[in-house]
Amino acid sequence: MKHLALFVLLVSFFSCETEVKNSKLSGDVFGTTYSIIYNSEVSYKTQFDSLFTVINNSMSTYQDHSIISKLNRNELNVVDAHFIKVFEASKEIYKETKGAFDPTIGAVVNAWDFGPEGKIVNLDSLKIDSLMVSVGLSKVSRNQDQILKPQGTFIDFNAIAKGYGVDVIGAFLESQNISNYLVEIGGEIRTRGVNAEKKSHWKVGVERPNFEGEQSIFEVVTLNNEAMATSGTYRKFKVDENGNRYAHIIDTKTGYPSKTNLLSISVIAEDCMTADAYATAFKAMGLENVKSFLKSHPELKVFLIFENDNQELETLALNGFPEK
Repeated sequence: MKHLALFVLLVSFFSCETEVKNSKLSGDVFGTTYSIIYNSEVSYKTQFDSLFTVINNSMSTYQDHSIISKLNRNELNVVDAHFIKVFEASKEIYKETKGAFDPTIGAVVNAWDFGPEGKIVNLDSLKIDSLMVSVGLSKVSRNQDQILKPQGTFIDFNAIAKGYGVDVIGAFLESQNISNYLVEIGGEIRTRGVNAEKKSHWKVGVERPNFEGEQSIFEVVTLNNEAMATSGTYRKFKVDENGNRYAHIIDTKTGYPSKTNLLSISVIAEDCMTADAYATAFKAMGLENVKSFLKSHPELKVFLIFENDNQELETLALNGFPEK
């Protein structure tokens, strides 16, 4: 699963006035952790857990009984409302990115041992070519609640479902008339309103890329009724017998792990599902293509961390991404 590198910056707030308290809940979900902060004394942990279960039952490729797992085994083709929302969003982003974002790359992701199914031994170009025959979201269609796909096509919403889960929790909080909250799952974040304890907008941090696993904040970002997701290669990668490092994001055009100087991509959007998907797509597109793409997509704010020719870190903020 994609590991996104963001830290929520939580600082205690003290005042001589009556102190406002946030509720703070955290735990494990979707193979990662979550943190939810909201301005209410009511605990919604039971409701959160129920929503997480519903989303897992719909779209987790790590659960044999989920809808998506049964669909991939060609055991059914009827899906639920959550699946449909993510499918339709995926179709739109697939079209916008000319296939750079493609959930049907799942079988190839598995072959490279980055997914739930396990790697293919002695993977070679012929095996990759055979798997790529079933890749392409354009080959998959929907008729109301039925999904029609080639038998060999493996759908994996890992690059968008986590962001969708963040949005679902956010929407639930709003349905309870809670307007000040931050929802974070595995580094994917959605904020609304303000941090009531600090009486300021929510602040989050973008992590400095480090292949050795050391964690430190590279950039502090203020979010104002926005969502942010980050994709990178510096945490989840594999090294072959020759010492070559392979990113966990597969190029949907070639079937091979993407090779690029981009190390980290943070995307700010109105909702987290959109930010999540584009963060993944941009990793595969490369620096120059991302810059060109964003000229016609001002609604996306992007922060890139990359290596220059001297293997030094450089950054680029696009479309008004907030910097220090």
